[in-house]
This record gives sequence, C-alpha cells and structure tokens, in this order.
Amino acid sequence: MAKYIYPKIPPSAIEAAPIELAPQSRSRREALAALAAGAGAACLAPHSIAQPTSLRAPSSTSSPTPPRFRRNTAMSVSEAPNSWEEITTYNNFYEFGLDKGDPSERSGSFKPTPWSVEIAGEAAKPGRYTLEDILRPHALEERIYRFRCVEAWSRVVPWLGIPLRDVLARFEPNSRAKYVEFTTLLDPKQFPGQRSRVIDWPYVEGLRIDEAMHPLTLLTVGLHGRWLPNQSGAPLRLIVPWKYGFKSIKSIVKIRFTERQPATSWNKAAPDEYGFFANVNPAVDHPRWSQAKERRLGGGLFGARVDTLPFNGYANEVASLYRGLDLRRFY
Repeated sequence: MAKYIYPKIPPSAIEAAPIELAPQSRSRREALAALAAGAGAACLAPHSIAQPTSLRAPSSTSSPTPPRFRRNTAMSVSEAPNSWEEITTYNNFYEFGLDKGDPSERSGSFKPTPWSVEIAGEAAKPGRYTLEDILRPHALEERIYRFRCVEAWSRVVPWLGIPLRDVLARFEPNSRAKYVEFTTLLDPKQFPGQRSRVIDWPYVEGLRIDEAMHPLTLLTVGLHGRWLPNQSGAPLRLIVPWKYGFKSIKSIVKIRFTERQPATSWNKAAPDEYGFFANVNPAVDHPRWSQAKERRLGGGLFGARVDTLPFNGYANEVASLYRGLDLRRFY
C-alpha cells in the first residue's frame, strides 16, 4: 500500500467519482432525506417504555435510571443485532489493555460520572459542558448499525444516541471549521493501558465537517436499551457506521473545531496502515490482510466469512461525500 498522503482539497471542492454502490432500502434513503431537511421526527417510532421529553445522563449509583428512547427503524439495518454479551466482551479499547477481553475485565473501577466535555476551536460557543448539558435538549434514538473493525471482523449493534450534527450545531461552528477533532480522557489511573507506549496518548480522532454533519453520524450513549458500559466507551462515544471501527472514538472529553486536518492517533502511529478517512473499502487491503471479507461475530471462530460491502453497506448514503477523491490513495 502506498504511503498515506494528506489531501490538499477542501470539502467544497470534491467532485464526483464513480463507485459501485451497494443496494439499500428506499426507506433509509428517504429517512436520510427527511433528516437533512429537518424532518427527522417523522421517521421515529416511539419505544414502548416512554417518549422522552428530556434526558438525564446515567447517575453514579449502581442502578441508574434506564435511558428513554425512540426506535428509528427507517435508519436501521434489518439484520439481527448481536447479543449484549457478544458486543460487550469482545472489544478493542487499548486504554484498558491489548486483549479483546481486557476492556470488560479491567474496566469495573472506571468512573463515567460526573462527566464533562470541552468544546473548543472555531465555534461561537466554546466552553466546558456537562454530559447533562449535552443530552438534555435531545431525544435519544435507537439505530441498528453495522460495525466493521479494520481487523476484518464485524457485528450488528443497536446503538442509542443523538445525531452528532444536532449537537454540534448548538455550538455554532464558523466557516473556518473544516474538521472536527475528538479526544479521549487521559487518566492512566483509570486507564491502565495508557501506562504503555502503544500509541501517543490521549487517543485522538477526527472527521471532516461534512462527515461529522452527516445524518448517519451518531453521538452515542447506550446500546441494547441500556447506558453504555465502561468497556464500550462510556459515557460518550462516536459511531460512524461507514468507517472502520477505530474512527468511532470512546470516552470523549473534548471536541474541537479546526481549520486543519487533525493528526489522529493511529494515522500518526502507522500511516501506511491506517488512513485518516478509514472508509470501509473491500478493494483496498490492509498491508497485512485482505479487507474483501469479514468474520461476523456470533458465528463462532470458524464461522463463514461474508463479503465486505463498500462503505460497510452505506454507499448510497455517503459515497457522494467523496466525489473526485481517489479512495485507493486517500484510504
């Protein structure tokens, strides 16, 4: 694979490029169009427990009040989700350790409350906001998304969250905000993996502003109808379903609007292996393995491998973001 080269084109200058699109349901395309027009509420089916009027972040008690949410079926895939156990006991979260079981085994003492997020950079309303401040004006949605790891395994997850665009808009980013940078908590006492030198801590990820504002991008606080467990990125993480999983940063404490492309953790550590864009692409292999197929969790260690879809099956919704961009070069 050629060495990653930072693009020199602004988002507004990206032109059309041919790409094979995976078939998608008409309902999901219509839902995206409705959300883009500000009519997303029409796509939300009420969940049986309650229709939310305001949200409370999980408390520091051992039994926090369950989240209230609506199921957004139009924005969800039809595949059956993986179980709670399959999702929460097999994770990459190097802040807790390198093995897949380390996050669930070593995260019990992590304290996700109280929690606050710093908003910085090119925006009219920077500052430090509590998690309650961030959640309170919004209604949680459940969306069932595919999740594809760069290591060629995948699963299906019922996330609970808020469209990121709705949250970011409240801070009024200005015209110089071309990118959004996200940072994970730096606390080696709670994150024992941060005592190692695997990467340059804290973990940092980033999106172009148009990616961050896309209706599919989800600021996530729960899964399977519960608040996020510690091992899954509590209390606040990102989900970008058309990108490899390392873009979906966990335990976020800072969001910064910036004019320049952020220097992201894995791209700095191994630029030949992990590009800034990290779009799921079966035609561009990792230097050490193929990305053409994936192992779906739940099928056993020797379960059948399935074909990987361009943009993880969301090509019809997001391919237009990358018109004119050479996806082999800017991987």
